[in-house]
Order: sequence, then structure tokens, then C-alpha cells
Amino acid sequence: MIDVQSQKDNRHINIRKVGVKGIKYPITVLDKSKGTQPVNATINMYVNLPHRFKGTHMSRFVEILNEFRGQINIRTFHRILERCREKLHAESAHMEIEFPYFIEKTAPVSHAKSLMEYRCTFAGENGSDKTDFLVGVMVPVTTVCPCSKEISVAGAHNQRGMVTVKLRFQKFFWIEDVIRLVEDSASGEVYSLLKRIDEKYVTEKAYENPLFVEDVVRNVALRLNRIDNFTWYSVEAENLESIHNHSAYAYVEKE
Repeated sequence: MIDVQSQKDNRHINIRKVGVKGIKYPITVLDKSKGTQPVNATINMYVNLPHRFKGTHMSRFVEILNEFRGQINIRTFHRILERCREKLHAESAHMEIEFPYFIEKTAPVSHAKSLMEYRCTFAGENGSDKTDFLVGVMVPVTTVCPCSKEISVAGAHNQRGMVTVKLRFQKFFWIEDVIRLVEDSASGEVYSLLKRIDEKYVTEKAYENPLFVEDVVRNVALRLNRIDNFTWYSVEAENLESIHNHSAYAYVEKE
């Protein structure tokens, strides 16, 4: 059969990334308390395409995933990218893996247990002149507005926020430790299950620790700066404001 993708293209435009998005695929990630955790991941895979080729071979990305079935993790990430470069005759390959990660959390007073979801990502590229890999973690938190507390006779507006941390690192680390670090940097934690006695506790605790988004990203950055393993990071916080029709946002990164 005719290989249309390999035919010549005369428009002389290189494509930086071409590939497949939104592949649903089961993978297994390491779990600090249970050893491993099976998750349903969403995977994006790309390669570069020189101007002389009309297209890439999309089916080969899925074939590569099947080659590594049951072995898709941090340790094999760059091996998968190298295989993409080899099989698709590309100079560079890119991959993004997003997955839900569940941790059992215990309510602070009733000690009721429930599973809490965190969104995590592995992202990287492999090329002749550049190799990169990032781990990302999204952590929901509670924030209480310091200004609202200061100017109000009673109460203060509070809301759920989302903190996203992306990390470059030298050696293995646990996702759970990063989540704990972020939660300790906010006004309070978010739980899947709280009894009334727990709601009283977390509400009053957060009220005593009001923080702007600026405070949250700086708190996270200070804690990350104490860990030599992280060679680079970015931290962004978004507060889903409870009394405004917009979000509050802040971003920092290690220079």
C-alpha cells in the first residue's frame, strides 16, 4: 500500500510537534504507603516532523505504548521517548502523562478515613540537544482572605484554591511529600469526608491562618528552597474566589 505520510511535502515548513492526544491508558505508579497504585492515565505523545515529510505515522505511538505495557513510569519515561525517536525517525520526542492519584486522608478530629484525589503529571522531551523531565502535582487547599478578616466585624471570606507545583529533580522523591508540603503552606487542607466536629476544627484553624495567593506561593517556594533535590520548580496558586466573579492568581519559579 502507498505510504502517504512518507511522501514529500513542498511547503518547506517544519512542524515542532505532531502526534496523538488524549490516549486513555492504564499505568502503575509508586505509592508511598501501599507500594504501587494502578491509575487510568491520559497520555499525549509527539515527535517533530521535518518539512520534507507530509505526515507522521500516528499508529506507531500506540504501538510503542503497547511495547511498554505495565512498565510506563518515571524510570522508563526517557526509554519510551527514545523508542519514539527511533521508530518514527524523529530528532525529538515529547510525552505528557496526566493521572489521578489517591491518598487516604484522616479527618483531624473524628479520624474518619476517605480517599482524596490529586492530579499529577509527568512531562518531558528527548532530543539530540535537549533532555528534560518534569513532575507536576495539583493540590486543592483552603485559603482565608487576610484583608477580609481585618476589615470585617465578624468572619472572613474563604475559598478553595488550587496549587500547582512543577519540579525538576536529581533523585527520586515521593508525590505524597510534595502534597504535604503544599498543604502545610496554605490556610488549611481540603478533605473528602468531614464530620461536623471536623468542620468546626478546619474552619477555625484556617481562620487563624489567613493567606493571600501571594503568601501561598511564597510559602511553598521557601519550603522547596530547603530541599537540595529540586533543581528547578514553578508554583502557581489560583483562588476560586467566593465573593468575586474572578479568581486570584500568583506564580513564582526558581531562577
